[in-house]
Amino acid sequence: MTTLIIFTIGAAFVQRTTGFGFGIFIMTVLPYLMPSYGEATTLSGLLASVTSLIITVKYRRVIAWRKLLPILAAFLLTSFLAVQMLTWMRGDTLKYVLGITLILCAVYFSFFADKMKVKPTLGMQATLGTLSGIMGGLFGMQGPPAVLYFLAVSESKERYTALAQCYFLLGNCMMTIYRAQSGFFTQEVITSWCYAVPAVLVGTYLGGVVFNRLSLPTLRKLVYLYIGISGIVAIAT
Repeated sequence: MTTLIIFTIGAAFVQRTTGFGFGIFIMTVLPYLMPSYGEATTLSGLLASVTSLIITVKYRRVIAWRKLLPILAAFLLTSFLAVQMLTWMRGDTLKYVLGITLILCAVYFSFFADKMKVKPTLGMQATLGTLSGIMGGLFGMQGPPAVLYFLAVSESKERYTALAQCYFLLGNCMMTIYRAQSGFFTQEVITSWCYAVPAVLVGTYLGGVVFNRLSLPTLRKLVYLYIGISGIVAIAT
């Protein structure tokens, strides 16, 4: 449980400071701690929901629902289908795919994210929501595609945070229902969640403390470097 607690603190810290990344961070270790890959994604989503709930409540007044609902609808549909795939896909195959996904995420956000401009059209919302749903359903890391959209439609840091965290909260709640229907909401998940919730609170608090004090570009580079290394380790093992 020590490893789970440490990585939960780190994941909540990353989520609070950058607006996303809980699943990316903690899924570098959860597949090795939980009995199955499906249970790992279920625990990741439940823990991430705690952080998102706290932040959503704080910024609830600046949520723009018209900018949120279309991408959320696309996400809910595709994530349901992706969760169903977990019932027949092999865990070792998923770990390999996860490793490649982590490396691609690290490379993209390190070198290309700032150069890419996303137009907030309905088609773009559907496309990014679909990609987010696939990544969320299979790997518990729906953040990267959605973040591109929320950054494009947000005129302030607070609006971006509100949209992103409300999206993650509602999405993770629905995916928990999907995963429960597929048999991934187990006693092991519940026990691990109870142990790790205090760690979520600690990580969220620490992230809030340093939010305005630490250079976010530097923090992001360190996180992406870690993600890339973790992806290589996932493939190698």
